[in-house]
Formats: sequence, C-alpha cells, structure tokens
Amino acid sequence: MNQAARQLDLFDAARDVPPAAPLAPKPAAPRIVTPCPPSLPPGARWRETATEQQPIGYVLLRSRRRSIGFVIGDDGLRVTAPNWVTLGQIDEAVREKSRWILSKLREWHARRERLAMAHTRWQAGGELPYLGRRIVLQPGAHPSAAPPGAAAARGGQAVYAGQADAPRDGDVLWLGLPPEADHARVRDSAQAWLQRRAAAWFDARLRFFCARSGLAVKRWRLSSATTRWGSCNSDGSIMLNWRLIHFAPEIIDYVIAHELAHLREMNHSRDFWAEVEQILPGFQDARDMLRRHDPSDVPLL
Repeated sequence: MNQAARQLDLFDAARDVPPAAPLAPKPAAPRIVTPCPPSLPPGARWRETATEQQPIGYVLLRSRRRSIGFVIGDDGLRVTAPNWVTLGQIDEAVREKSRWILSKLREWHARRERLAMAHTRWQAGGELPYLGRRIVLQPGAHPSAAPPGAAAARGGQAVYAGQADAPRDGDVLWLGLPPEADHARVRDSAQAWLQRRAAAWFDARLRFFCARSGLAVKRWRLSSATTRWGSCNSDGSIMLNWRLIHFAPEIIDYVIAHELAHLREMNHSRDFWAEVEQILPGFQDARDMLRRHDPSDVPLL
C-alpha cells in the first residue's frame, strides 16, 4: 500500500469515530482576596477598582511623579499616581494592568502562605530539612552529655544529637534555649547552626573536588542570595548559598561542581557542561532536582 492510500485509510477510519465531546470550559483562576492593610501610610487611601477578572483593592498614594506606578509590597498592591490624574484614569490604568497585577498578587499570596507555614516550624517539635533529612528542633538543652560524634555549636548553645555528617530522619537539634523561647529566637538559633554546618560541609567538598580536578579556588564564602544557588567570579572567587545545606549531599556537590567548572568556562556552553561532567559524572539528576526549587523559598527562613 502506498503512502497516499495509507493516508486515505486514516481519514476514512476517522469518519466512523463519533465526534468528540466538547471540551469543558477552563476553570476560572481563583479569586485573590485583597484586604485593606491594618494601617495606611500618611496621605494614602484604600481604593477598589472593578476589573473583568475581579475587583482589585490597593493602597493609593499621590505624588509628584509623572506617571502611574504599580508596586507589589508587604501590604499587597500600592498604586502611586500624580496629583493631576483623576480617579477614573487611575481605575482605567488598573484595569489595563489587571492581568499582570493579579498574577503578581497570586505570587505574593503564595509567598505569604509559605512564610506563615514557616513560622509554625520554629517551635519545639518543628521539623527542618538538613542534608536531605528531616531533623527535629528542641529549644531546650540536651538532657545529657553530648553523645560521641555529636556536633556541638560554638559556645555549646546547640547540640546535634546524632552524626551531623550522616543525619537521619528524626534526629534532634537541641538549641540550648529556654523552653518558652519564641519562634524568632528558635529560628535564629537554628539558622546560625545551619550556617556553621554549611561552612564546614562546603569547605570539605570544595577541597575534595579541587583535589580531584586540579582546580584552585582563590577564595570562597557563604551567600544569602535569594535568586541564585552559587556564583563564580572571573578572579577565581566562589559564593555558595548556605541554604543548600537543606539538600541532599549530591545536590550540594552539583552546585559546587557547577561553580568550579566556571573557573575554566565562564559561560554555559557545551564545553562548560562537559567540564561539569568531568568534575561530577552523572550530575544531571541533581541539576534537574534543584531546578524545582528557588532560593527565596528554601528554607523559608
């Protein structure tokens, strides 16, 4: 049978198939609640504008600027408009930008929800990811002397009840705080311990990969960036985001190998990825896993 005949058979068979049911309408995006903040800046007012999708509430400020500005901040949407612009013109500007505004407000709401969830962790029994495991926070002091191999924080304020280089789910981090310590103190103590562990772990892995590859780092330091996991400068200095300490060791190794590869290839060319493969064979799974996370959300500190 020639190609044309095969194509005709396909079309003829299609005639015997009953028509497909119409597609269900795409569900509307969930409505975003935009409440008035508990307090407003001096001279500001709360206003709502009806849009095709939903009403949008925002803080309206007047200024001497020449155009209408939109900013998503801690209190949601803030619109700053020149003194000479009418309320009708402001409403029209909000409607024109409504899709962008609602998209950003959804991101803002999601961020606030994640932060609210994070606050509940900073208490006795709260769980925290560490080297790919879930460890448990306890504000009080360790009930007995630190067991062999336990990692003690500087000053003896925090004690990890387990092998800090080989954690297990359920291991306890004793923070050495009063039992009634609030979430801010618990958070700060846990963060300080994590940063110390990150410094020690990253340094050891950098030394390991430098010895394997023959590369040399001029200097390195911890980063608290919210947009990237690591960076490498042309002068040979490297920064590694301390939040990587939450991930399994193979993911940390990938970021270190990635930044070391930049010492030879300051780009993301084919040669660069070949260099990463030389330093860390089979890095792809760790890279793909890390792409699912953003430094601004992990570890929600």
